[in-house]
Amino acid sequence: MRAVSLAIAGVSAFCFGFSGPMAKILGTAGLTPLEAVWVRMAGAGVLLLAILAAVRPRALRIPRDRLLFFAAYAVVAVAAVQALYFMAITRLPVGVALLIEYTSPVIVVLWVRFVRRLRLPRSAYLGALIAVAGLAIVVQVWEGLRLDALGLLLALLAAACCAGYFLMSDSFGDDVDTLGLIGWGMLGSAVVLLPLSRPWNIDWPAFGRAVEVSGHTVPVAAAGVVLVVVATVVAYATGVTAVRRLSAAVGATVASMEVIAGAVIAWVLLGERLGAAQIAGGVIVLAGALLAQTATVRLGSEHHAAEAAESVRV
Repeated sequence: MRAVSLAIAGVSAFCFGFSGPMAKILGTAGLTPLEAVWVRMAGAGVLLLAILAAVRPRALRIPRDRLLFFAAYAVVAVAAVQALYFMAITRLPVGVALLIEYTSPVIVVLWVRFVRRLRLPRSAYLGALIAVAGLAIVVQVWEGLRLDALGLLLALLAAACCAGYFLMSDSFGDDVDTLGLIGWGMLGSAVVLLPLSRPWNIDWPAFGRAVEVSGHTVPVAAAGVVLVVVATVVAYATGVTAVRRLSAAVGATVASMEVIAGAVIAWVLLGERLGAAQIAGGVIVLAGALLAQTATVRLGSEHHAAEAAESVRV
């Protein structure tokens, strides 16, 4: 049973890995990053909500006292993360952008310590330092920060919003259906992005054409379908399923394999290659981020156990 659950989590990470490469293909076809984000979020939101309406309509219920939370989730955890990441990959290799985004557990550690004022295990701080050291290697600071500065800033902002996604996902209970939250979050993000992405200006006929990418002829419509169905709906659905079957720490660990999947897919489809130093730095970033995240997860488990024990005594 555990092996099946791990396999589901691996499928989720692999599906998420298609996000960047498919977005770059849409960019080659003429879509801007924000237009690609809107196509992804609107398509996935409508598809997921339609599926839920057919098989689990109760999941669509939004508690009245959770309306503000749903709105914040749509803006920060979905719209901002996706928009910033898609803009970052226009200026950075997909693998590098993913590596920077996956420093988000370090931001979670800092937030928990200095905003929530909770004491953390030493491994949390050690993980943060390791991740920062790895990031310095990825961006090759000894050569004057060779990577695009704006691209780095966008990727770091995406990491901050991704940290917000983790923190917000830890703040709701059984009154909110996870898939319903994701579906409404996607559709809500598409609404939020309307004035920025201006979908009425999208070159929709582009989806009937094909583009040449690193020696491959790729139908634009196929890239769009993969982005919406595989990299979003299937990726989120399998990810949620895996987290429910596994512990949060194990699920998050396997999900980090998206970095490797994205880099490999970008190499095969787009011809993007990472240097030896960047690969080594990426491994260090992942190791540090996972160490920091595991520490916060362990702390959360101890906190919940203490609360449970206190309730029993009462």
